[in-house]
Parts: sequence; C-alpha cells; structure tokens
Amino acid sequence: MPSFDLVSKLEMGELKNAMDQANREISGRYDFKGSSITLELKGEVIELIAEDDYKMRAALDILRSKMGKRNIGMKSVEPGDIVPTGNQMLKQVMNLRNGIDKEQAKVINKLVKASDRKVTSAYLDEKVRITGKKIDDLQGIYHDLRNHDDVKVDLQMENMKK
Repeated sequence: MPSFDLVSKLEMGELKNAMDQANREISGRYDFKGSSITLELKGEVIELIAEDDYKMRAALDILRSKMGKRNIGMKSVEPGDIVPTGNQMLKQVMNLRNGIDKEQAKVINKLVKASDRKVTSAYLDEKVRITGKKIDDLQGIYHDLRNHDDVKVDLQMENMKK
C-alpha cells in the first residue's frame, strides 16, 4: 500500500546562507547607510535589532525574500513581538519551527479525516505517515495540507513508498 511521511525540516545551512545574503543586502542599501541593523542566528532563534519600525520591517522583508529564493518556507519562522531595548533600539526575536509537535499532528489528522480522500494518517515521533490505495490521493492530500490555513508548520514529503 503506498505511503509517505509528512515532516517539517528546516535546513540550517540554507537558512545561514539566506541570512548572510540578507546581511549583505542590508549593508549595501542606501536607505540603511549609517544605521546599525543586526540580523543574527542564535541557536533556535533569529534576533533582529534595528533603530526604528521602518528599518525593522524592511530588514524582515529582505530576510523573507532571501528565504523564499532558497526554498525555506515562511511557516518555519515564527516572528515575535517588537520590543524596545536600550539605546533607542528595537528588537524582534523569531523562533524557528522544526518538526511536527503533537498539537499540529492532531490538526493534520483531523484534516485528513475530514477530507473526501481515502487515506489514513498516523503520528510517529515528529512525523505523520499518510497511507492510501492511490498515489493520486496521497499527492492530493499533501497539496491540500500544505495550502491549508490551520497547518502552522512548513511541510515536506519524505520516504514515498509505492
């Protein structure tokens, strides 16, 4: 019986490359001349520090465009609140999502059961296995889940078996 695993993986090498490209673009932009904007990866969080709200949002847009060019999903980065720090600076901490937790697995299982496709799902340690009789049903449910608003993680298909 055909099956595949739904996983949520964040390629850290690609993320570092996207952040390096964003830092290069930020340092070269004319409207950022003379300002101190830092974009750093600290473990499982990205820290963005800028002088004002405009520069904060512009730097975040640059990072998102670089992530999009490297096929890193926007759902894998969860932006936090913008808080003031010392020296009239603003700081935003963005958490990185890696893996499917139990709450998201419950949402995915509920969406699979609610669909009209003849597939089943099971949660297996940060991944969800989808099985069905037809490969077309499996591919259809994969695309439905990727584009659904209730799924808060970036999904990839892995380990497709025929």
